[in-house]
Amino acid sequence: MKTFRTLHRSILLLFAVVVIAIVTLVHFSVNTIVAEQSRAQQQSLSPAISLIVNQLLKPLHISEALGKSQELVELMDNPEVDKNRIFSTLNRLQDEFDLYFFIASEQDRMQYNSDGTSLPLVKGDVSWYFKYKELPEDAVADIGKWEDTHFYIDIKIYNDDNEFLGFFGIGKSLSSFISIFDSYKQQYGYDFLFVDENGDIMLSSDANLMAAYSDFTNLSELPWYASLPADVRDQRALNNRLVTINQQEYLIAEVKLNQFNWTVFLLSPLDKRKAEISKAFVISVVTLLVVVFSLFMMIYHLLYYFRKDMQPDLVIRNTQRLPDRQKIDSKYKEMLEEYSSLSVIIVGVDNFSTINDTYGRNVGDDVLDLISGHLLTSVRTKDIVGRWSSEEFIILLPETGPNEAVEIAQSLRHGIATMDTSDMQPHIHLTGSFGVSFTATPRPLNELTANAEDALYQARRDGNNLVRKQLIQ
Repeated sequence: MKTFRTLHRSILLLFAVVVIAIVTLVHFSVNTIVAEQSRAQQQSLSPAISLIVNQLLKPLHISEALGKSQELVELMDNPEVDKNRIFSTLNRLQDEFDLYFFIASEQDRMQYNSDGTSLPLVKGDVSWYFKYKELPEDAVADIGKWEDTHFYIDIKIYNDDNEFLGFFGIGKSLSSFISIFDSYKQQYGYDFLFVDENGDIMLSSDANLMAAYSDFTNLSELPWYASLPADVRDQRALNNRLVTINQQEYLIAEVKLNQFNWTVFLLSPLDKRKAEISKAFVISVVTLLVVVFSLFMMIYHLLYYFRKDMQPDLVIRNTQRLPDRQKIDSKYKEMLEEYSSLSVIIVGVDNFSTINDTYGRNVGDDVLDLISGHLLTSVRTKDIVGRWSSEEFIILLPETGPNEAVEIAQSLRHGIATMDTSDMQPHIHLTGSFGVSFTATPRPLNELTANAEDALYQARRDGNNLVRKQLIQ
């Protein structure tokens, strides 16, 4: 183990030296002006991510969280649409979150808005509702309400029977985005383009590119995009690409917004004199990260396999291998499907709390490990032994009648009572009490175990180291 720690430190030191050498080489391969410009670009990414989170992801998370509320589901699942209650709820949400909310009800095909207005959802007049209803996605982002254009997040709502109840969502006026984008552009100097999978510009820091009525500007309509090579336009591979817009160089960075299936392009202006150097610097940084990451992964795997050879196998207690209650419940359901009958035995270690209090928890763990090992090696292949509580075990016995289960329990009880505990310090005489129950019909596990536990408690009341049976009435 000492050798391993020494090797571990040596490799980490070597890794640190290599990383420092590579970073130093890159640092001195570019001039101070490019380094300063790069740091400014890097610093601009943080507020860009913050803007995306606050203006898009936060409303999405709010709408998804509210869309799962029981209050909203009950409101939309009511056979008699309570318009007053709907408007009251939407108005309260608007005051609480300072956002525009709406409910599009499948029940009466009406859209109710938090500003108190409503709109009939008539096929042919309102297209979004029927189009998005048929989509497999449960969350859709779109631009609509053309007289006062809004960005919308539409969340599908279902009841407990998975019946479609309509849409619940959030809207934000595009004018608010224009104001926010403009402030970011003034402060950090870059432009935003939020583009969907079809290349339509959904949001932009350039007000002239924002949607007006039903008209979207497509990337292909932008002169700088049309001037790119055909393969770049086909793949829309713009990350770290330099483009010329109005005789000024811009470096493009991509951020994938998978929640809406959008791509965010950040266009950062660069001085023409530094454009080629900056491009080389970005490539160097990316290459450096790949090299460092590859080196880290190689060292990590070397350490992993080396440690497997150096370290002895860890001792795993029997109790750690036993399935817990949740897994036992799953096994029980599988057995009910495969077998026509089943017995359950609950095994309790007698006076376990006294052992724990007197000799300590380490001795208590040794006792549980010894007894669980005995149970595991004594039952049949098809039987399941699991952990039921801190001092109790459970055994599932498929195709086993109650009388046969009692015989098995008696054998296990005798095995525990005659168990060799001479290796324990101090020497402890162990016994166990057993409770047996049986079912020949499908029923919940807790109903079966409740009878087995009652039988176990009866065995303890009768003096411990006994087997008792209680069948379901």
